[in-house]
Amino acid sequence: MMNRISEITAACLIGLAIAALGADWPQWRGPDRTDVSKETGLLKTWPAGGPKLLWTNAIAGLGFSGPAIVGNRLFTMGANGDKEYVHAVDAESGKKIWSMEIADMLTHDRGDGPRGTPTVDGDALYAVSGQGTLACLETATGKKRWAISLTKDLGGRIPTWGYAESPLVDRDRVICTPGGNKGALAAIDKKTGKVVWQSKDVTDPAGYSSMISVEVGGVRQYVQMTMKGVVGVAAKDGKVLWHYPQPDYRTAVVPTPIFHNNHIYVSAGYGAGCDLLKLVPEGKTVKAEKVYANKNMVNHHGGVVLVGEHLYGYSDGKGWVCQEFKTGKNVWEEKGKLGKGCLTYADGNLYCYSERDGTAVLVEATPRGWKENGRFTIPKQTELNRKKGQIWTHPVVANGRLYLRDQDLIFCFDVRSSSGE
Repeated sequence: MMNRISEITAACLIGLAIAALGADWPQWRGPDRTDVSKETGLLKTWPAGGPKLLWTNAIAGLGFSGPAIVGNRLFTMGANGDKEYVHAVDAESGKKIWSMEIADMLTHDRGDGPRGTPTVDGDALYAVSGQGTLACLETATGKKRWAISLTKDLGGRIPTWGYAESPLVDRDRVICTPGGNKGALAAIDKKTGKVVWQSKDVTDPAGYSSMISVEVGGVRQYVQMTMKGVVGVAAKDGKVLWHYPQPDYRTAVVPTPIFHNNHIYVSAGYGAGCDLLKLVPEGKTVKAEKVYANKNMVNHHGGVVLVGEHLYGYSDGKGWVCQEFKTGKNVWEEKGKLGKGCLTYADGNLYCYSERDGTAVLVEATPRGWKENGRFTIPKQTELNRKKGQIWTHPVVANGRLYLRDQDLIFCFDVRSSSGE
């Protein structure tokens, strides 16, 4: 009897250990919006041809929305016909669970459909359509709880290439960026959809970035990149704490800010480059001091990740780059191994994804140089019309699986190590 109990106990412990290897990815760039996964037990190298393909879903529709994954469900957005939808998919099989229409489809020469990723919070999710509908849906059924318009209700103006923000859920509020004269940022009651505040002191046009929440000197704030610079507003009432104008911002400002040791790192394309700001508490407010600004990381929309004290991403004109966080100096640059793309990080490796042909490359995250640990190309590309767009959906690693998307096609690969090490 005791042996049987011991066997059951051991099995339970093993099960818990295996479960601990995985990690949900409930929103854009993961639980803390860093694009750095805490998962372990993943493949350190890929076999020839890449990791095992578990399933392909071909119903996501038009758009560049990424996956949000909680438990055995994947949530994303896509356009079918002339409408935009939120989709729920079984993460084990790839089969559709439900789809809910939330808005008319955004049309554009760089590709139609939604750009943002849904944010899952308990039994609800929040999603922004390309034309600025912010909707709250039940995760179980897709039933719509409420919806507001960033333009009609909040006075915003649709950016040139459509709203691309993934909304931030912070405590009892949803934070978004309508842009415009009524207030660039807004806090919405996540239960009711009612406006709590708008940051009337900053009226910058909305860019394409998704904000982060940080705390400095006991002051909780939201940090966002707009088309005119970087701003920090108080979480409690939306009042501006600091504003860093960036005159080089033009055309599109896309990447998400990075927070580390009371510093904010930002980068943008079209020649803007990167900036590091030190946030200094001053009583009940915060001051932003520039540490450096340079062109060593000109990141268009592929994102930047911070691993340890080094930043990684694709820089226009330089290729894939490893940059020192503190100094802004580039440690290495690699232009010949892989073209422009996006990335994420998990268990010691960067997962780099080419926008041109869907090639995925596993690269060790090290300042010692580009060390490749495997590559493959997605089995097929979409047959839908991307127009002038390319493969722009960022890769996601969640619960031992790698998710790659090209418009209607979502691919799920098993990247767990068989040994669990």
